[in-house]
Amino acid sequence: MRKPEPLPAHLPLPGEGQPDEYASPLAPGSNLPRLLLLFLLGVAAAEWVTAYLHPQAGLLIHGALLLFVFLHATFRLQGPAQKLMITLGLAPLIRLVSLSMPLAGFQLTYWYALIGFPLLVSAYLAWRLTGFRREDLGLALGSQWPLQIPVALSGLGLGYLEYQILEPQPLVQGFSLAQAWLPAAVLLVFSGFLEEFIFRGLMQAAAAPVLKRLGVVYVSLLFAALHIGYMSALDLAFVFLVGLFFALVVARTRSLVGVSLAHALTNIALFLILPFL
Repeated sequence: MRKPEPLPAHLPLPGEGQPDEYASPLAPGSNLPRLLLLFLLGVAAAEWVTAYLHPQAGLLIHGALLLFVFLHATFRLQGPAQKLMITLGLAPLIRLVSLSMPLAGFQLTYWYALIGFPLLVSAYLAWRLTGFRREDLGLALGSQWPLQIPVALSGLGLGYLEYQILEPQPLVQGFSLAQAWLPAAVLLVFSGFLEEFIFRGLMQAAAAPVLKRLGVVYVSLLFAALHIGYMSALDLAFVFLVGLFFALVVARTRSLVGVSLAHALTNIALFLILPFL
């Protein structure tokens, strides 16, 4: 009796190993560049509709975009292009979760955690589907760890600059450690780490083999598009440049540590410190 062959250590994603028009992601004649441009413009349009016209209409567009990436990742793409499309699905999911959750009965402080927890689970599942190693996503201190210190501290300056643009209302009633420590912890985990894990971790790792050097630009544009709701063209430009700076840091250091702390400090300064100074 023939001995059965062992299963492979890594089961392929749907479509891997099968002939497909996207087997070479950016080969001449490939539709992938147009699909990626269409997706980016779709996210920007959905955010604009949400902010300026009708949130429910924006919700529908984001839902259509999520279905768009799901269908392409399942039936049309393979290899690196498929992994990129899986991670891009997290962008419309961010807005779908934030718009559909019943947050009115909760304090503003806890909104980031309530929205962030399902996104954290979704990001983890995307990680498992794409099969990236921890090192691929920057989940390590990296080889240039001393650089993480000034990168992290840059968040205070970035927070000051963004405050000059937006001047938002604070997340807490008063400026005290007792009122600020829990919101600061929430921002550290669900704003600093989670957003960097999604954009500079998963998306950037997936975009690199497909878009090469343009990957950091594409992910930074997508990151900026999700800030259209602040209704400030200047802030959009600022967020794009910050996202590009974070992307280049991660590409060089192979670590999310510095940018996650910088992102968290930016929002802590923006929402918890500077409104009271």
